Amino acid sequence: FILGVVSVLIKSDLSIPDQTSKFISIYLLFAIGFKGGQELSHEHFDQALVIKLIFGFSLSAFIPLYTFFLLKRKLHIHDAAAIAAAYGSVSAVTFVTAVTYIELKGYPVSGHMVAIMALMEFPAIIISIVLMSIYDQQKEQRIGKLMKHALTNGSVVMILGSLIIGFLANPLQAEGIRPFTTDIFKGFLSIFLLNMGIISGGKLKDLFKYGTTPFLFAIIIPLFNGCVVAFISHWITRDTSDQFIFSILAASASYIAVPAAMKMAAPKSNPGLFIPMALAITFPINITIGMPLFYYIISVN
Repeated sequence: FILGVVSVLIKSDLSIPDQTSKFISIYLLFAIGFKGGQELSHEHFDQALVIKLIFGFSLSAFIPLYTFFLLKRKLHIHDAAAIAAAYGSVSAVTFVTAVTYIELKGYPVSGHMVAIMALMEFPAIIISIVLMSIYDQQKEQRIGKLMKHALTNGSVVMILGSLIIGFLANPLQAEGIRPFTTDIFKGFLSIFLLNMGIISGGKLKDLFKYGTTPFLFAIIIPLFNGCVVAFISHWITRDTSDQFIFSILAASASYIAVPAAMKMAAPKSNPGLFIPMALAITFPINITIGMPLFYYIISVN
């Protein structure tokens, strides 16, 4: 990731073709979804799992409630709603990176966390649009269409679809594609992080015209959300990997599903503001500072 940022700063012509980047994104979502489905097939649907699902859904719905009111004091209503939606929703790429991180620590990730991540994609979008409609005095609320758009977003379909496929596949079938889903996973993740660094480096300059507010928000709010969840998550589950994933999901910001939804729901919002915030600031903050910090809080809690 750092190599990608540096390549932009020194004006290198290093780049990853768009189609290649899209393929790697699809691959990562499929691999993590499939492996999650396999793990989920070995688990029992009990009260503890229901509590985790409710907790994840609640996080995605609550974060935009308080961030919207913080943001609308400094930014336009439409921009405040879009940013609140992005930070209430989740980043599948950050999730994939976090899974690799916690597994390297020796804690396997529960398959149901993939389902929880997918569930957390859309509540924030709906909450943010409702708030925008109320404060912008818009009578028309296309909540049904927005929910459909959130649920049919490509990243959501891919992660849920591969989760179901992994859940239905028997051990022999899973072993047959293990070289594809597991052995080359970290290599593809490395190339994807390189591409994220290149994209992030190119978008940083777009933020300066908005002053310090976006920078401070994109740094402080994710770390605050992640630390709070890292501290309270032990009341939801005693599983270290689950606590860690909940923390990183609370801290992450969507730059795939939310921009697609906001393009339709809040066309007056500026994607040159909330996409760089999520991608160029929050993403690297999470993978460099956030993950070690959340893990430490969970370890000593």
